[in-house]
Amino acid sequence: MKALVTYRSANASKVTTLDDFKLYPSILRKKIKKHKLYAGDFVEGEVVSDQFVIEKIEPRKNLLTRPPVANVDNVLIVVAIKSPDFDNYLLDNFLAVYEYKGLEPVIVFNKIDLLKDRSELEKWMKIYKEAGYEVNAVSALEEEGIETIKNYIKGQISILAGPSGVGKSSILSRLLGVEIKVGEVSEKLKRGRHTTTSVTLYRFDGDSFIADTPGFSKVDATYFMDKRDVRLYFREFNRYRCKYPDCTHTNEPGCEVKEAVKRGEIACERFKSYLKIMGYYWEELPC
Repeated sequence: MKALVTYRSANASKVTTLDDFKLYPSILRKKIKKHKLYAGDFVEGEVVSDQFVIEKIEPRKNLLTRPPVANVDNVLIVVAIKSPDFDNYLLDNFLAVYEYKGLEPVIVFNKIDLLKDRSELEKWMKIYKEAGYEVNAVSALEEEGIETIKNYIKGQISILAGPSGVGKSSILSRLLGVEIKVGEVSEKLKRGRHTTTSVTLYRFDGDSFIADTPGFSKVDATYFMDKRDVRLYFREFNRYRCKYPDCTHTNEPGCEVKEAVKRGEIACERFKSYLKIMGYYWEELPC
């Protein structure tokens, strides 16, 4: 019998069978106990005494370690303009990491109900749309825009990722029609308290599954990839051909990316993030 691991914590796991979508607590057969099990793993086994005994873990097409989910099809990166304040450097690191992992990230700005003036929201949405990303604005509180993002998770294994406190659990509650535990945002630190200590894949619309994942306040793209490869995952840079194929867009002559920044074709805010990741300061930056 085939199943999907839909719950994983340090001490327990559960699977959902793929023929009838029944949920069972699960254990690994002794012969494969040395293998690590993750939410999102496709497994084979049998039901014994109302418990699913896992005989085999199928090969993974990918594995995310932060959060630990396997076989992910897409990722909705949730951010907010306010409460907590928007951090484009953090978002740019998220985007680079998920592109490196081979996923198509979708950006979701939540909590738009808090904005009396949406000019800043519109500014950032324009920047990321012009960079080549799908961008959505929603209010989980008022259920604005929720129907639109449902299109991204049908028939997929998806995750909601992003900083702490941006409302991932609230969005999940609206998507599923089930109340999910929501953390409060610290007024002192403007940083969300961690509320998710395990990974659960919730079944949504037939064979679709979506995960709420732990939020965190720091992501370093160079932890996942070589620093010289970061340039490959700022997608708008790839529209340009520099004099040198391995140009890092920092101090090399004949860099078309730097020229594009000067002409306003690449957002200065995005290029600043890139330089910060690279640990480089460009004196001629025109903004």
